[in-house]
Amino acid sequence: MKKRTKPKKRKSASVGYGRPPEHTQFKPGQSGNPKGRPRGTVNMATVLGRTLREKVDTVENGRRKTISKFEAALKQLTNKAASGDLSALRLLSILVASAEERTNEATASSPVHAEIDERVVQGILERFNANNGGDEDESDTDTE
Repeated sequence: MKKRTKPKKRKSASVGYGRPPEHTQFKPGQSGNPKGRPRGTVNMATVLGRTLREKVDTVENGRRKTISKFEAALKQLTNKAASGDLSALRLLSILVASAEERTNEATASSPVHAEIDERVVQGILERFNANNGGDEDESDTDTE
């Protein structure tokens, strides 16, 4: 009969903060959160964006046209609001106000950036002209 021997435990000096003992570490292929979110699942915003970008065939003025579902929904909302549907009119006015705010914010920040950019370009041109002017003067004196 062979005598069983216990495996020798390795005392590792590398055990400490952020370095757990080997027997408590996750094994290869083992997850720390086995019941967590499965790989490849997407959130609602991703699905909504993907769905709104899908193409739909419509007929406008007797012509067949391919537009996104988002564009089709906005056209339907606009048509309902124009025909007198108050809830559609309310929603459309909120969307228009939101779009105008975004446009105003974008244009309001542009002049500030344009002014700063112009100052930077002016500074660069002044330095460039100063360097070129100095070089030209030196080259003129050398040839005389």
